[in-house]
Amino acid sequence: MTRTRVHLTRHGEVDNPEGILYGRLPGYGLSERGGRMAQRLGEHYAAAQETGGAAIRGLVRSPLQRTAETIAPTAAALDLEPVVDERVIEAGNGFEGMRVDRRTLLEPARLAMVYNPLRPSWGEAYRAQALRMTAAIASLRRRLEDAAAAEGLESADGIIVSHQLPIWMARRFAEGRRLWHDPRARECALGSVTTLTYDGGTLVGVDYRDVCADLQPARAGVGA
Repeated sequence: MTRTRVHLTRHGEVDNPEGILYGRLPGYGLSERGGRMAQRLGEHYAAAQETGGAAIRGLVRSPLQRTAETIAPTAAALDLEPVVDERVIEAGNGFEGMRVDRRTLLEPARLAMVYNPLRPSWGEAYRAQALRMTAAIASLRRRLEDAAAAEGLESADGIIVSHQLPIWMARRFAEGRRLWHDPRARECALGSVTTLTYDGGTLVGVDYRDVCADLQPARAGVGA
């Protein structure tokens, strides 16, 4: 039975001095620090490949600019072409394009958007995110299994560069946990790696690494 590892990787820091909740808006690329995070991730994955700690055979990213820029150093180091998958895009959010603060949330015209944080009522349902991410992971795993069979490998690895909330939903769903949660408790820092390990179709391990721990901003930004 082939062992596959899918490394869910959050993109690097975004250049967003206005503090906009940018969501799926175009034109939001990495900051200078985000570029260093991307480079760090490239070095991390290249080292794993070179030392035999991983056999990376597939790269996937969301269609947004910040994931393209994050995965670029890894793609160059591994000489692999990333596949764009709409299913790993950022969560839909009704506050997209706004500066979100307490006053914004309590404006009468927007109260209907915040009445149910368990869904959440302001954007794409947690379950919808979990299901699309799970489908994308399954597609990548099938590719990895085919690559491992063709090369006679016992295991194969793939990377998905996505966004904080979809990654967190995919992890909680895979672990069988409830999807509604306190956003402050998410374990998914910028440039971090959440690894799901499978034997066949069975999840056998979850690992989290804050690869860019020393590069994290002092204050978390909006967006994700």
